[in-house]
Amino acid sequence: MDKSWISQVKPIAFSLALVLVVRTVVAEPYRVPSPSMVPTLLVGDELIGSKFAYGFSKYSLPLGVVPGVSGRLFDKPPERGDVIVFRLPRDPATTYVKRLIGLPGDRIQMKEGRLYINDVQVPRRPAGTFEGSNLYLETLPTADGKGREHEMIEISDTDRYDDTPVYLVPDKHYFMMGDNRDNSLDSRISPAEGGVGYVPEENLVARADRLLLSSNPDVGWFDIKAWPNAFRLDRFFGKVS
Repeated sequence: MDKSWISQVKPIAFSLALVLVVRTVVAEPYRVPSPSMVPTLLVGDELIGSKFAYGFSKYSLPLGVVPGVSGRLFDKPPERGDVIVFRLPRDPATTYVKRLIGLPGDRIQMKEGRLYINDVQVPRRPAGTFEGSNLYLETLPTADGKGREHEMIEISDTDRYDDTPVYLVPDKHYFMMGDNRDNSLDSRISPAEGGVGYVPEENLVARADRLLLSSNPDVGWFDIKAWPNAFRLDRFFGKVS
């Protein structure tokens, strides 16, 4: 065998292996395709998910599912309010990103557009408007009692999923919602209706920590005059909160 050929292949193989290890163990990029997490995440945002934040499961490999593996390795529970990249329970080949609202054992309900966790209304205060929708600062309850504030938008308090039954989050499952409350397929909607339902802990892939870059999806490659507006520079390397 030609040794020179081997010497050329080795660095390529090493580089590919390094990329695979990084994407499996450390972080994985994710491009936001829908407006369900507006205003926190915009269509065209590219973010980095911290994979070691929650440990690793059969969905940790970027190349696909590891067969015959269950549970999590180095498991660490997520915190309420985390923005999480996860595999869709009804279609594990699809990746979603939502905010964690309900922990195992929680009672979650929407009444007249207001979020209730364990029968207590979650505080929110008006913060203006965002692209025609009402902008609010919502404060989710936390174990330390300090609360965790984040932005969310709502068109109205009378939308289809603004009044729901009580959802009791099963053991080892989580309840996810989009920050764009009236435009999000999330845990309020059952898998049979095309929604998310409860998310098993093994489906968690990563915690969304930081944006890499952000581009305007309306600007095409051949729309040269619009190129100066193609990137949202103010969002580059921004923290996801």
